[in-house]
Amino acid sequence: MKKLIILLGVLTVSLTSCLKDKPNVDFSNIGAFAEFVHSGVPYFSSDAITDAGTGTDLTITKTYQINITGQYAPTKDVTVTIGVDNSVIAPYNTANTAVSYLPMPTGSYSIPTTTFTIKAGTRLASFTVNFLKAKLDPSLSYMLPVKILTSSEPISGNFNIHYFHFIGNDFAGTYKYDYSRYNNGVGPTGGPPSTPPVAGTTRVISPITPTHFQMTTGYANSNVLYDVTFTRTVTGGVVSYSNWSVTIDPVTLAANLAGVSIVQQPVFLTLDPVNKTFEIQYIAFNGSANRYIVDKYYK
Repeated sequence: MKKLIILLGVLTVSLTSCLKDKPNVDFSNIGAFAEFVHSGVPYFSSDAITDAGTGTDLTITKTYQINITGQYAPTKDVTVTIGVDNSVIAPYNTANTAVSYLPMPTGSYSIPTTTFTIKAGTRLASFTVNFLKAKLDPSLSYMLPVKILTSSEPISGNFNIHYFHFIGNDFAGTYKYDYSRYNNGVGPTGGPPSTPPVAGTTRVISPITPTHFQMTTGYANSNVLYDVTFTRTVTGGVVSYSNWSVTIDPVTLAANLAGVSIVQQPVFLTLDPVNKTFEIQYIAFNGSANRYIVDKYYK
């Protein structure tokens, strides 16, 4: 019995000691800072602008947040101003050589509001950036570094810049477009298309990386995408292309043409990077019969 009492006493002292220990993170020592939510170099990839855009200018509107950190919400109003700081582009390009970014030209973006007051007792404010994609050359890569310029609270050293960026590709842009479908079992060699071809319309090749782009197939008026990749080599100022590959994107196939399977993977009927002509054929099985599809993008 005496041993049990002693053991309980030791356990009580141990628990009391544990309760007095500080937590792993002592929030009382963290000051208040102004920051962008999900920003800085760690979130660079999420700042890529890849939307198609709407309207004549292909406008893309994005909304982001300014946050005031700290254990508690600020007890007084916090004033924050933001703006574009193109001086960070050159250091970024030097440290990250995969893509060389240019400043976005004047008129290709707008930030309607650049000064914000975050009220006492709150933490967040939202701001909007409008990107006018049609004002950009799709073959070039652009960056729009939006930065916290001033704040009545200290500014975060790591999360004070959004590196908004567009990735260019030598083959991105608007193309003339032809589409044909053959139901004869042998494709184009068996005669004219089974359905009247759609010719002379326009479609867009969208860049994913400098050596990867996507384009849509006209089959069933779907949004199924081709993924096209290649190797880009520069020798003495001369650019050459090799190792071309084309596949059907399985995600957009499943989402847009449920029940359709690819019997023959896409191949290039015409591959002419110099004149920017890409003619692709594949065979799809719609559940009852094969369909030979030919999509042609050309300048």
